[in-house]
Parts: sequence; C-alpha cells; structure tokens
Amino acid sequence: MPKRSTVKQLPKAVKDWLDAALVESNFSGYRELEEALKKRGYDISKSAVHRYGQKLEQRLASIKASTEAAKVISENISNEKGAQSDAILEMIQSEVFQALMSLEEIKEEDDPMKRLTALSFVGKNISPLIGASINLKKYQAEIKARAEAAAKEVETLVKKGGLSADTADQIRQQILGITA
Repeated sequence: MPKRSTVKQLPKAVKDWLDAALVESNFSGYRELEEALKKRGYDISKSAVHRYGQKLEQRLASIKASTEAAKVISENISNEKGAQSDAILEMIQSEVFQALMSLEEIKEEDDPMKRLTALSFVGKNISPLIGASINLKKYQAEIKARAEAAAKEVETLVKKGGLSADTADQIRQQILGITA
C-alpha cells in the first residue's frame, strides 16, 4: 500500500496556510514552499508539495467550473420545459461521477473503511438524484404529449373553421414552440 501523503498529515492550521500559499503563488514556487515548511518544522519535499498542489488545483478548477456552469445555466437557459432543471441535474450527475473517480485517492489511505463509507454515502445519495432525473423526464414527456394533443386539436378546429393548411401549421408550430 502506498505511503500516506505527508502534506495530508500536517496540522490543520499549517495545511490551511499551505493551501492559501499555493493559491496565492498560482500553484508555483514549490521550492520556496518547501523551505517555508522547513522553517515551520516540517520536512516535506517539494515533490510532495507539488503532488498535493496539483490535486488541490484540480479540485479548485472543478469547483470553479461548476460555479461558472451554474451561473451560465441560470442566466442563459429558460426554465421552459424544465431545461434549467435538466441542465442542473446533468451538472450534478457529472460532479457525482467526478467524486466517484476521486475515491480512487482513498485507496492510498491505510483505512479501507474510509473508502467503503464514502462509497456507501455516494450510493445512498445518488438514488434520489436518479429518481429526480427520471421524474423530470416523465414530466417533460407528459407536457410534450399534452402540447402535441392540443396542437392537433387546434389544427383540426382551425381547418374546420376554413383556415388554410399553412395557417393551421403555423398555429401548430406556435403551440409546440417550433421555430421555422
């Protein structure tokens, strides 16, 4: 089993300082960080700090991307037909998948129960997400079927009323939200 990360074994205050220093230095200057840690009484190689920094940078990039995606969704996607909800569910599913992939890191830990606990947590919490996704798809299909039935009925009534087939088709497209 691989050795546990020396950076992860640091006291919380020192690890918090290191996290802030990594962000402030834009994830560079690992030699200086190694020296600063030595001054604080911790003998951690620049390679170990670099490995830890890469993982932290990836996590922060993922969080930033998710935040930006949520902002774009809320600003640019209408909530008609559940498009916003669908986009948010897809984003959450993507994050859950990334979290599952991150569980590979826990293999490095000495405690296999920690990984099992994390997997159990993800398993229990993914079920409502899948249910929400299924319910949303059912709702979208139901709304689409209602709109199509209404459009067909209006088309029939319009034709009986003497309007042209072209006008009936335009009305049908408006009801269904189809742009020509």
